[in-house]
Amino acid sequence: MDKLGDSLDRAVEQAFTRPTPKSAQAQMKYLVRQLKSTKAVAQVLGVSQRTVERYVVGKLKRPRKDLAARIEREVKKRWQPQIRAKAKKKAATTDGIVVSTRARFGFTAAPGTTDDARIRHITQALSPHWAEQLFAARDQGATEDQLLKIAAQGLGEHYFRDNGRRADGLLVEFTDVEEIEIGL
Repeated sequence: MDKLGDSLDRAVEQAFTRPTPKSAQAQMKYLVRQLKSTKAVAQVLGVSQRTVERYVVGKLKRPRKDLAARIEREVKKRWQPQIRAKAKKKAATTDGIVVSTRARFGFTAAPGTTDDARIRHITQALSPHWAEQLFAARDQGATEDQLLKIAAQGLGEHYFRDNGRRADGLLVEFTDVEEIEIGL
């Protein structure tokens, strides 16, 4: 499960100014307009071209659960691209993001310090620099582990090292993520 990546997507979706199409027919029509052909939509969704055509004309109305989820995901991925870009730019240049997580944090620090990992619930604002890195990595297809590593570095800087005011040289290990939510 792609917890952090999905959370980044949900955060950007909060900026949408209009709701996404709800019915299967409206969603298919939207995808056909975006991808320019029923064949392209069929390839993206992993169904036949004829199935897409049936949804477009309204002969099929209720897709099975897995197909409905794929249709919704593809619609949201393409919905309001300018609004999505504006929200990402704002987070990456002025506002930053807020990370709320419940995960296991451990540390690599100077000898004699406690570095035992333990579950913590942390809500922390991260600077635009970290928002930019997370969105750029997500757009370039980074794995969940790579995204978590960037988030751990940001949390290490802002929460644990207090922007360089304490715990210099502390390396944060971010594992066993139970939940993570991103807010813009």
